Amino acid sequence: MVALAGRGITDRRERAGCHMDGLLADYLPLIVFIGVSLVIAVALLVAPFIVAYNSPDPEKLSAYECGFNAFDDARMKFDVRFYLVAILFIIFDLEVAFLFPWAITFGELGWFGFWSMMAFLGVLTVGFVYEWRKGALEWD
Repeated sequence: MVALAGRGITDRRERAGCHMDGLLADYLPLIVFIGVSLVIAVALLVAPFIVAYNSPDPEKLSAYECGFNAFDDARMKFDVRFYLVAILFIIFDLEVAFLFPWAITFGELGWFGFWSMMAFLGVLTVGFVYEWRKGALEWD
């Protein structure tokens, strides 16, 4: 009777071990991904301190202001073209963001969904050509 009870415990342990091996195999890619990510993150944080050549000069110590010299006054006039580029980017970026849900459900939508998206892309293209012809994308 004792031998049978002992055998039952061993069977449960073997089954639990088998289950744990399967569980580990399921999570192994995730563990490897996290490990590689941490190694890359630490390497990218440490590398500049090892590789960088330290020779401070006034140009390197000055604040970077989008390619311009640092402003003395915070209320100085700001070029409107920056706003125009930002607005155009937001508009076209949001329109392109609509492509992702469409691509996911493309098979379910059929021809109606296809032609609807072609009309949407046509409007997007017309807007882009209009902005290009008006010179809104030129910086000069």
